[in-house]
Amino acid sequence: MNQKWFYPVLILSTIASAAAKFLGGNQSLQFALACLSLLFWAGLLGKATENVAHYAGERLGGLLNATFGNAAELIIAIFLVKEGLFDMVKASITGSIIGNLLLVLGLSVFVGGLKFKIQNFNPLLAGHNASLMMLAVIALVVPAVFLKNMPAVKINNVSLIIAFVLIIGYLLWLYFSLVTHKKELGDNIDGAPNDEHEEPDYSMGMSILLLVVSTVFVAIQSEWLVHTVEHVAKALGWSELFVGAFLIAIIGNAAEHSAAVFLAMKNRIGAAVEIAIGSSLQIALFVSPVLVFVSLLFHKQMNLIFTAYELTAIGVSAIIASSISRDGSTNWYEGTLLLIVYVILGTVFFVV
Repeated sequence: MNQKWFYPVLILSTIASAAAKFLGGNQSLQFALACLSLLFWAGLLGKATENVAHYAGERLGGLLNATFGNAAELIIAIFLVKEGLFDMVKASITGSIIGNLLLVLGLSVFVGGLKFKIQNFNPLLAGHNASLMMLAVIALVVPAVFLKNMPAVKINNVSLIIAFVLIIGYLLWLYFSLVTHKKELGDNIDGAPNDEHEEPDYSMGMSILLLVVSTVFVAIQSEWLVHTVEHVAKALGWSELFVGAFLIAIIGNAAEHSAAVFLAMKNRIGAAVEIAIGSSLQIALFVSPVLVFVSLLFHKQMNLIFTAYELTAIGVSAIIASSISRDGSTNWYEGTLLLIVYVILGTVFFVV
């Protein structure tokens, strides 16, 4: 991060976004400025979490990076839920999952592979991640198949049960991977050397402060973004599916993009994979179920019935990401394959 230009642009974009919001005017301009400001705040959030990862260790650091990186998606989704835009929420969930599995992981593997011929990481962790990806697909496909023509009351009740079970399953995974099997799934099994001489940009205290501040501003910009997104989608003739699955998801994933790619370039592919795949798993198994319960606060429940387009996109993304990462090694061509699938899905979603 080049601090000479990053912070001035961050401040200017935030001021411009605030001026456009409070002075009124063109909603498309408000949307563009909110997107720009959100990108920079998400980037700062990602940099802060990367610094925290230096102090917390590779495994826990990757989890923290994925968690705070997903803060943008979660905050955006909560405001979308508040507005009753459930279709766009589900599209953004879909976009976050496929964006992390294909775009973030693909860029990380590709860029890292250009510098290092083969990059290795913990194959045991890779196998567990593959199994969890299949669980995520099952959790989203089963309700769509079995409950599609059911009464709304039954759909909502079953969605609540599934959401609760997924949250419990995800929390147990954290306990399994960070407590009972921490050593087997732990740091530095990928064979990549840690750079002992590389110092973080910020102290632990400053990193945590930046996490809090950037999360607050991500929340503010997200609310402004949501209030203009419908107008922009209609003005450009874009579907809610495309806006939610690609535009909002790419903006929300900015933190993961920067952190994962930089880590892969340092031959820390294990941490990069943990960020990309861990973030997708967190969205599917924790964030989306939490949104079901959050929707109850606004007196209109969101269910877990995703469209056939969304389920297909998530399914194919999980399959190829699992196939590529399960052996615990990557190369630049595997990253290319992931990016090709992302372009295919993006093209189809745009046309649909």
